[in-house]
Amino acid sequence: MNKAHRDTLLMEDAEVLEHDHHAGDQHVLRVRAPQIAQRAKAGSFVHMQCDPMLPMRRPISIMRVDADVGWVDFLYKVFGHGTQLLSRRKPGERVSLLGPIGVPFKLHPEHSRPLLIGGGVGIPPMIFLADVLRQQKQFQPFVIMGSEVPFPFTTRPSAIMVPGMPDGVIACMPLLEDWGIASRLASKQGYPGTHDGYVTDLARRYLDALDDAQRRQIEIFSCGPHPMLEAVAQVAKDYALPCQVSLEEFMACAVGGCAGCVVKVETPNGPAMKRVCVDGPVFDAYAVF
Repeated sequence: MNKAHRDTLLMEDAEVLEHDHHAGDQHVLRVRAPQIAQRAKAGSFVHMQCDPMLPMRRPISIMRVDADVGWVDFLYKVFGHGTQLLSRRKPGERVSLLGPIGVPFKLHPEHSRPLLIGGGVGIPPMIFLADVLRQQKQFQPFVIMGSEVPFPFTTRPSAIMVPGMPDGVIACMPLLEDWGIASRLASKQGYPGTHDGYVTDLARRYLDALDDAQRRQIEIFSCGPHPMLEAVAQVAKDYALPCQVSLEEFMACAVGGCAGCVVKVETPNGPAMKRVCVDGPVFDAYAVF
């Protein structure tokens, strides 16, 4: 295991507090896990036991935490047997969590206009990161989210103006709007107020609308499916912007022992195979793509 995780990784028996269910087989799970809530950082995840009768755990990204009250939120989509069992867990039941795991996103104050891009189950780390950014007044983030199933929240028209947005692209995530953070949504499913296209379309429109000085303040942060991250990395290259990506990979142990989640990464010493679980999941986009 990466030595950086040895003092922070723990096992916690968490109580299910709330379990909300949304269209597209998406679910928001809130648990009482005060130790993980204290240690979690934007970009980290847990290895969750979905059911007492299923020993193999599943990696689930952390969406929000309240370190003072001690709860942790997860947004997940049912993909197989494990998450199907997880979706049946009820308030009062308990789930075993191993975490928090992973290298988090790193903020750089000189890049005061973070551009956050999340797709599908890559949305939760962007919400966590946005929550961190809103507590640091020097940042002015903009969040773009994409989904090909209904968004797991009721959208509403945004009152925050964003340069470069196409006419009619006004739908936002209410939680972010309430935080004072601008957001816009993209989908090919024709949802009202969303952009009929890809998240990278909106990213390019936004970047083109900024002047050179404003673009120099941009750093891109992204999480989502591999093709989306590859497209986001190309946007970063085209505009010569720094970019951090959080990779999604299947994992067995999630603590660096099995090397089942390795990816090829460019390093100063040449190509190397890195474990997404403990060497990531956050990497420099230029090293991965």
